[in-house]
Amino acid sequence: MLKTVANFDRIGEENAFAVLARANALVAQGRDIISLGIGQPDFRTPEFIVEAAIKALRDGHHGYTAANGILPLREAVAADLHKRYGVEVSPESVMIMPGGKPTMFMSILMFGEPGAEIMYPDPGFPIYRSMIEYTGATPVPVPIREENGFAFSAEETLRLITPKTRLIIVNSPANPTGGVTGKAEVDRLVAGLEKWPDVAIMSDEIYDHMVYDGEKHVCLLSYPSIRDRLILLNGWSKTYAMTGWRLGYAVFPGKLYDYARKLAVNLHSCVNASAQFAGLAALTGPQDEVWKMIAEFDKRRIVVVAGLNKLPGVSCVVPKGAFYAFPNIKGTGWKAKELANTLLNETGVVTIGGPDFGILGEGYLRLSYANSTENILKALDRMGEFLASRKAA
Repeated sequence: MLKTVANFDRIGEENAFAVLARANALVAQGRDIISLGIGQPDFRTPEFIVEAAIKALRDGHHGYTAANGILPLREAVAADLHKRYGVEVSPESVMIMPGGKPTMFMSILMFGEPGAEIMYPDPGFPIYRSMIEYTGATPVPVPIREENGFAFSAEETLRLITPKTRLIIVNSPANPTGGVTGKAEVDRLVAGLEKWPDVAIMSDEIYDHMVYDGEKHVCLLSYPSIRDRLILLNGWSKTYAMTGWRLGYAVFPGKLYDYARKLAVNLHSCVNASAQFAGLAALTGPQDEVWKMIAEFDKRRIVVVAGLNKLPGVSCVVPKGAFYAFPNIKGTGWKAKELANTLLNETGVVTIGGPDFGILGEGYLRLSYANSTENILKALDRMGEFLASRKAA
């Protein structure tokens, strides 16, 4: 019998993809399915970005690139960060990645080992905990609470740090909750972290363009006191509707950069060249399509929250960012995953049960409003009819 290392017995996955596969199978059977599950914009990648990739291939850019990405793209990332946040970033600290997950993987791999502790948001993106457990480190959940508008609490986060803490993962705007943490709270977190100079931070800012109601995204690169131990995760997937292009970037400090470069060489060699040229066009070209998409998400956000708050037993705080709502369904009497499964099977509405994002996700569903307003309203009608007629078992 084959014997694998114990690490693989601890690795988890992202259930949203399993739910997507089930939904697609039902569509193939002829079912009418409305997906509010996967976190993927329903818009096409802007045409000028697609054309840039085609041109790159026609111009002969179809070979290997440097493992850390082509220099013009790294320069464009640095320029974009400076333009939007006023921060100075060297292109030599930027690494182009095949999506966002490799940055999570590399960061957690750098600090995770038996005996170490890594803190992560709960509810939060499931790959955080999965990779922490894979390394043998102890996952320490940081509660993300509805009463805080799903912003993280600096006080609660700092209280969980111990001498064993090696890495803290923060995420704002957040998946799955849509929570946005304001500057005052981030200030308090950074001030407290000055007492823990050996603790690294990975800031997942993949939804940084998507903030609403006058909120402003706070980029952790803006804090000089933690720059030498801060890893930034960002990319093109959500902002430019480029999920399938698998294109992201990271900013690594100091010697961590070379560790990441070596991991890239061992893992994926480089990001495909045409996607990098597409990413360059996205950053340096017109941003009109981005703002149109975000404006549309904002409109849908209002629709979905209003609709959820009319459902029996359901309440929903207004998300301030990303494109997710995280309604409280405790009043329905249903367990979250059971309700999500039943909604899919009986009404054709795809949602994700909160426990797929952590222990504190019980009692909640995640809905992605990266779908048309028409479909969102249709899904809410189906959910309302179901909840009015069916009690939890």
